[in-house]
Amino acid sequence: MIKIAVDCFGGDHSPLAQVDGSLAALEQFPDLSVILAGDEALIREALADKTYDESRLEILHAPEVVTCNEKPTDAIRLKKESSMMKSIRLLREDDTVAGIVSTGSTGALVAAATLRLGRLRNVIRPAFCPILPTMNGGIVGVCDSGANVDITPDYLQQYAVMGSLYLENVYGVKNPRVALLNIGTEAEKGDDLRKKAYELLSQTPGINFVGNMESRDLLSGKFDLVVCDGFSGNVLLKSTEGALLEMLGKLKRDIKSKLINKIGALFLYKMFADEKKFMDYQNYGGSVLLGTAKVVVKGHGSSKATAVTKCIEQAYRMELNSLTGKTEEALDAIFGAQETEE
Repeated sequence: MIKIAVDCFGGDHSPLAQVDGSLAALEQFPDLSVILAGDEALIREALADKTYDESRLEILHAPEVVTCNEKPTDAIRLKKESSMMKSIRLLREDDTVAGIVSTGSTGALVAAATLRLGRLRNVIRPAFCPILPTMNGGIVGVCDSGANVDITPDYLQQYAVMGSLYLENVYGVKNPRVALLNIGTEAEKGDDLRKKAYELLSQTPGINFVGNMESRDLLSGKFDLVVCDGFSGNVLLKSTEGALLEMLGKLKRDIKSKLINKIGALFLYKMFADEKKFMDYQNYGGSVLLGTAKVVVKGHGSSKATAVTKCIEQAYRMELNSLTGKTEEALDAIFGAQETEE
């Protein structure tokens, strides 16, 4: 049985989204059990009149909530009875609990996971790796998307190794094509960081490095994993998301502007519905935090039940495929079985 703790508070639709998403995941995976962390009275209220296997669902009472306005260090020190911190503590102390899913404060989750759970051997810093759909029906991962702003080429090397293993083991992507985000595709492009990273990635065993990638090609389907610093990765994701949302908005306005457009849209309704589903982040889960000693998945703050289910599925498949162990072994093979110094 794979046990996942779900932080039921801190998101826009808490706790109903977490409860409904967890129940859907339990139906989908017979060998999954879930611990719902949060105010027990509110969680039981959300569970009322719902059918589920009580033997596979537990409640961890946690009356406090970590808000997005709190400093991560304050959340760790002062909110010890919060749903996020109690989940992290349970994850650290109970070997039967495999991972955590949270839609709460990103900063608090990264800090707590790094300080309380610890890093895998040889990992310099854990990194976020969200998944996006590509235009040819595939997926692409972006590592890092916001956990680390100031990095070195060694960080990018580790992102490539960890991200490749994640895509291969969780999504079945064989020999993932790894690209380095840069201002041009030529090997000599970019600043010193990118140039050194290019050379290092070219020499790293076990990864399929295919060169630089310009940001416009993120969704092209030509790459499976893009490695970058957290600042650039976050800008890349939000710019892409914003452009897609604006295009959808314009399309809706154009359809409503003329009667003939409305009539035409009726014939294309299914296509429009499919495209909307294709671009909806709720269908792709959250950002996994690669490099921590246990599984951590961060869902979007506005995640609804569908997204929470996908986040739980990500955590479930990471544990099912022993991703943390495989990651540690791969990094050991490159760096030797030594603890990474700060």
